[in-house]
Amino acid sequence: MLRSPRRATEARAGVQALVFERKELRFAAAMAAGKLKPGSGAGVGPLRLTEMDPPELPSGDWQYVRTALSGICGSDLATVDGKVSRYFEALVSFPFVPGHEVVGHIDDGTRVVLEPVLGPEAHGVAPPWPDAAPADGNDYGHLIGGEIEAGLQTGSCASTGGGWSETFAAHRSQLHSLGSLGPADLSDEAAVMIEPTAAGVHAALRSGVTQGGTAAVIGAGTMGLVAVAALRQLTGVAAIVVGARYSHQRRLARELGADLAVSPDELGRAVRRAAGTRVIGETLGSGTHVTIDAVASSSSLTDAIAITRPRGRVVVLGMPANVDLNLSALWHRETELVGAYCYGTEPALDGGHTFGAAIKLVRDCDLGRLVSELYPLEEYRNALEHAASAGSRGSTKIAFDLRED
Repeated sequence: MLRSPRRATEARAGVQALVFERKELRFAAAMAAGKLKPGSGAGVGPLRLTEMDPPELPSGDWQYVRTALSGICGSDLATVDGKVSRYFEALVSFPFVPGHEVVGHIDDGTRVVLEPVLGPEAHGVAPPWPDAAPADGNDYGHLIGGEIEAGLQTGSCASTGGGWSETFAAHRSQLHSLGSLGPADLSDEAAVMIEPTAAGVHAALRSGVTQGGTAAVIGAGTMGLVAVAALRQLTGVAAIVVGARYSHQRRLARELGADLAVSPDELGRAVRRAAGTRVIGETLGSGTHVTIDAVASSSSLTDAIAITRPRGRVVVLGMPANVDLNLSALWHRETELVGAYCYGTEPALDGGHTFGAAIKLVRDCDLGRLVSELYPLEEYRNALEHAASAGSRGSTKIAFDLRED
């Protein structure tokens, strides 16, 4: 992690950016459009392409980052289509520039990836311990105070900008230098996969799967696939079964370490056969030790609880909104339901940082191949519609390309 970045002082011209404004009528229109066609909220909602001044650098160890590539993730699509939970309203400030999966350059030319969480140091508050990661600690009160506007992370804070712009502001605690990893051994396409991979690593480690244990992963978009890779490479899991809707997702899941990849409606039967157990109503008598839900819908969470053995653990990796769940099985089976939001200092890595493991995983498993297509910012409507239908179009990760020609 960078600890002594050079402060940028030169004046900067206006930059191209996608800006999300607080306009209730447009937000309602995005909700309606997104229900008809996922990703189409970009055409009628509060998101617009404009030229704007870069954010002013807050006091302290802040600097500008010039975006190279910035990915589009499920939470971005939920925002664009008006599906994001109202829980986040207090953790967002308007207008904001989306984009938190970023590889770019700071002013001295160093290539960096962004850890988007705006931790205590970014808000001008002391970290819980020296060298703590931005998401470490057990008090999130700093998120609505300090020297910048409220913001859960870069991409939802008016003071910082985000990766869907040519330039944004980042605190030194958020930047990881790629050092000697040049384009020859870690392309920009690979580097933009580091942040989502870190989230998958954290989920795999949160699963607590022990040596010889079994795991299921529901969903094989970007997050499900990187979770499979992390389970296989970083844990002692014996067997991984994946529920994936599309054939290319099942192929990628097997390539990244799944022992079995089946369609979602076959997942319960596959786990039943592997566990050698009975069906009891809509649940299994036993099941996997852990299940990672990379979808986080009402149906996927219900399925996750049903295929996890009694006293097993379900890890919620996908970002849920409002879900409708019958929790009787959770109660009766004493299932642990845990969230996996981001990353940080990992006890399972002997206090190492998730990003360090993610960088190695991206390189060793060639995760840059999951980046399917790049779009310029001005084609944002096509990009977002592609990202929203990536699975059915044989794609995985869609990203914006802001590199200079």
